[in-house]
Amino acid sequence: MGSIGEDELDQMVKDYIESAGSSSSSFSVSSSKHSLHQSTYLSLQEVLGKRTDDEVEICAKISMYLDKNIGESPRNQKKWLVMKLKMDGYDASLCKSTWDSTCSFSQGNYEYVEVLMRDKKLNGGVPTRLIVDMDFRSQFEVARPTRAYKELIDALPSIFVGTEKKLKEIVSLLCPACRKSLKETGLHIPPWRSASYMQSKWLSTNCKKVTFSPNNELGVDQSEEKGTSTCCPFIF
Repeated sequence: MGSIGEDELDQMVKDYIESAGSSSSSFSVSSSKHSLHQSTYLSLQEVLGKRTDDEVEICAKISMYLDKNIGESPRNQKKWLVMKLKMDGYDASLCKSTWDSTCSFSQGNYEYVEVLMRDKKLNGGVPTRLIVDMDFRSQFEVARPTRAYKELIDALPSIFVGTEKKLKEIVSLLCPACRKSLKETGLHIPPWRSASYMQSKWLSTNCKKVTFSPNNELGVDQSEEKGTSTCCPFIF
């Protein structure tokens, strides 16, 4: 076996250095992405972990309603929930939000439940507005999510009960991560994945709330609309 020439040895050393530098750079980028994901994940966990007494109370009520109706599927779950809450004395309404098309996204509409929690000792007597979404997690799902984004989605509750502030914080964390996931998988980033569009679902200024009067125990089949008024009065 012949000995390695000086020029060949120099080239081997250069190749090794370049290879090591490339590996180090790739590791640095990967490490940076992991750190960003961990930061987002921990921030999301912190937001979700902070629950007010009002949120805990309404969550417990919803769980109780669902447990008592296992196997049954109300025709309109949001309407059913509003009437169950009203029967227990809560100021609950079905909110129907709409928004006009802009240069950024098309018009749309959405429905969710609003519960006004009143405590004269807090906020100067101003009600605390809780948003209840019975299909919350699916609003953030996308096709072919990256592992990092799927971890964020899996951390979300399927049923959301929280304040406007909490909702805004979740949207501000999830929307950038959603865009990043779509970009990394080579998918188009639609305008309805923007934070402003997502917030419009629950925080649109063009929103009407409908209250119902239950006529039977479940308050579903024989219910009727009682009236409408503007919702989201405490946002802007």
